Amino acid sequence: MPARFSLSRRSIAALAVLAVLGIAVLALVLYGKAGGSGNQAAGECRDSAQKSAALTPLIKGDIAALRLLKTPRPAPELEFDGPNGPVKLAGFKGRTVLFNLWATWCVPCRTEMPSLDRLQSSLGGGDFAVVALNMDTRNVEKVPQWLKENEIAALSLYTDQQGKAFQALRKEGLVTGLPTTLLVDDKGCLLAEMAGPAEWAGAEAVAVLKAAVGK
Repeated sequence: MPARFSLSRRSIAALAVLAVLGIAVLALVLYGKAGGSGNQAAGECRDSAQKSAALTPLIKGDIAALRLLKTPRPAPELEFDGPNGPVKLAGFKGRTVLFNLWATWCVPCRTEMPSLDRLQSSLGGGDFAVVALNMDTRNVEKVPQWLKENEIAALSLYTDQQGKAFQALRKEGLVTGLPTTLLVDDKGCLLAEMAGPAEWAGAEAVAVLKAAVGK
């Protein structure tokens, strides 16, 4: 009877050890998968990290508030309406993009829109684009009128009446209010973000953007 009791106790101990080992192996597998995903994302943007580091000494003056990401990552997957139908941010891959969220009811947004328009007019092309996404959810028919009245002619009209892009960016901690601007490189990697308005057609901003493009 004592021997049987002792064997049972050893068996329980052995099962406990196996259970702990099983949990450890499972955790290792899950961690490995998560780590692999992170490493893959980092790998996609490895060259972008070097580009971001090169921009650091240029962040000053009108764009001193531009925050460069220490580890660039793939830009969020966003879809919105363009002049000719649905558009995805990923569809601009191949061009460096200054992605700006604005609204007509936002006073700082209205203030910086002319500079974004001048920037698109002077620097926009096959390797760079300003994508200004309008976030008005009411009276959206007045947005084109506002652009016309304020002589905003170089920027294409992109809209997100349901605010899906804003919500997606907020979940990632990239936006809390308007205006917000993201700098995305030609590989689709997020390099920097900025909360608040800026003089985007100014010398400091143009120098950073040309460096990001590689000009």
